[in-house]
Amino acid sequence: MAGEITVNNADEFQAMIDKKDFRIAQAIVESILSNITTKKRNVHILSVACVEDNAIYDLTLDRKFFIDTLEENLKYFIEQERYEQCQQIVEAINKLKSKKSS
Repeated sequence: MAGEITVNNADEFQAMIDKKDFRIAQAIVESILSNITTKKRNVHILSVACVEDNAIYDLTLDRKFFIDTLEENLKYFIEQERYEQCQQIVEAINKLKSKKSS
């Protein structure tokens, strides 16, 4: 299941990205972890609802980028001291890497 974030407009979402808002990392990681065994090539990761723009932007991620994306977002979970989730991320990375090499 993809995460969802509601913002007033696209500029507010861009500001969240620039500030590396943890909610974005959390939504991305949760979506990847819930789709770790999917056969789909592209997975719906995040929906961004922009109230003022009356628009919803759906972000997808190709499975081949799961490992890189999890590794990139792991540091934010470490910063937030979410160590249980860090362990889940590391386990998922290892599982994906072992699948890739077999």
